[in-house]
Amino acid sequence: MRARDLVIDFPTVSLDSPAMDAARLLADQGLPGLIVVDADGSPSSILPGTQVLRLAVPTYCQDDPALARVVDEAHADAFLRSLAGRTVRECLPANPRELPITDPDATVLEIAALMARTHSPLVAVVDGGRLLGAVTLQALLERALVS
Repeated sequence: MRARDLVIDFPTVSLDSPAMDAARLLADQGLPGLIVVDADGSPSSILPGTQVLRLAVPTYCQDDPALARVVDEAHADAFLRSLAGRTVRECLPANPRELPITDPDATVLEIAALMARTHSPLVAVVDGGRLLGAVTLQALLERALVS
């Protein structure tokens, strides 16, 4: 089985897309992450949903989880409001990792290795510079478990 057999259309965002829109897209479509594209429509990064949370969750709560418990429920429920006015660019790590991108001929094992190495729940599939879509961790596992 190859990437071309698992690829699905996948939503994209730009670096300047609002972070709140990205969070809504993740939630509304139940996505593990998003493909971030440059002005030419080529993948420039993968934005896992956890990176959006990293921007929204106060640093002091990330550094000391016990502090998250002392925040009252009303404020705790509204933490995503901190994404207002922020962009996808701000959600991405300062030091970019290897881009999880492959061609349509990649095998399931190659895709799995790329996901594991890059800690990415999805891999962008590109053919001749054109984004075909993505292979998600869920699709990969479902297919591999059937084999």
